[in-house]
Amino acid sequence: MAEQNAKDRVIAIGDSDSIFNQILYEIRDEKIQAERGRFRKNIARASTILAYEISKKLRYVQREVTTPLGTLEMRIPSDFPIIVSILRAGIPMHQGFLDVFDQADNGFISAYRQHSSAVEFVIQVEYSAIPTTGGRDLILLDPMIATGQSIVSCFETIESTRGRPDNIFIAGIIGAEQGIEYVQKHIPDANIIVGAIDKELTTRAYIVPGLGDAGDLAFGPKD
Repeated sequence: MAEQNAKDRVIAIGDSDSIFNQILYEIRDEKIQAERGRFRKNIARASTILAYEISKKLRYVQREVTTPLGTLEMRIPSDFPIIVSILRAGIPMHQGFLDVFDQADNGFISAYRQHSSAVEFVIQVEYSAIPTTGGRDLILLDPMIATGQSIVSCFETIESTRGRPDNIFIAGIIGAEQGIEYVQKHIPDANIIVGAIDKELTTRAYIVPGLGDAGDLAFGPKD
């Protein structure tokens, strides 16, 4: 049962036929993604669909609304989530989520790989500007969930400094099987929503076939 529950907490939207796969196709295509503005726009477009899927899992309350012709009861979110992006690659995703959760509180956190060799690294978290997350719904964004270490390190920093969220959602454009498993091991109650799950990582821990370096494609190469 525990294994089944763990599987239920992972959604890959691209597993079903929908317009999402056209967007993901353009995000992956090396010729199309060479146009930086279009790449960022497609990441934002894909993120609005991820946000919609997450919206189905939020808490709702009944509210009465008055129209020019009458009143009726509707179910609306009881509270908006806190959206936290991992810098810098998460910025285009953040805009897509804000287009859906336009009243959300927002936070930002940095994480980068500090290499001790060509293939060995640790995750360094240096900056965070995040509201109190205790008792709230948290959505943590990272377009590429490769090893999963960035997600886990950032979440542990958030939890230790800003409080334990009631509900945890992790969203990415592409995840690697290894990274998804790592996140589930360290944050077992997280709901993980991604566009697609790829099977492989290179020796340098990049997703294959993936899409390349999302941060570089969105904002230009790092020095």
